[in-house]
Amino acid sequence: MNKGYWVVAYRSISDESALKAYGELAAVAIAANGGTLLARTTGRLEVHEAGLQQRTVVVEFASFEQAQRTYASEAYRTALRALGTGAERDFRIVEGVDQ
Repeated sequence: MNKGYWVVAYRSISDESALKAYGELAAVAIAANGGTLLARTTGRLEVHEAGLQQRTVVVEFASFEQAQRTYASEAYRTALRALGTGAERDFRIVEGVDQ
């Protein structure tokens, strides 16, 4: 079974307090579902080609299906409600490759 990943690029952030509330709730939902935060830009970010200077987050799950279930969970839905319109994001759930 291949791992699953959330890959999130923040196009814009208009409400830092909503983002903070979302982050706290999302961390609980992710941990409760076995997710591991692999990367979150808070400082250095080097972009190439068509890359943009955007906050980026990568979360790993044991499977693609677990990543999907976590996104659909009530705990994560609560986090999304806290975020509201505080940020515009490009959110993707991707399947890892066979090792």
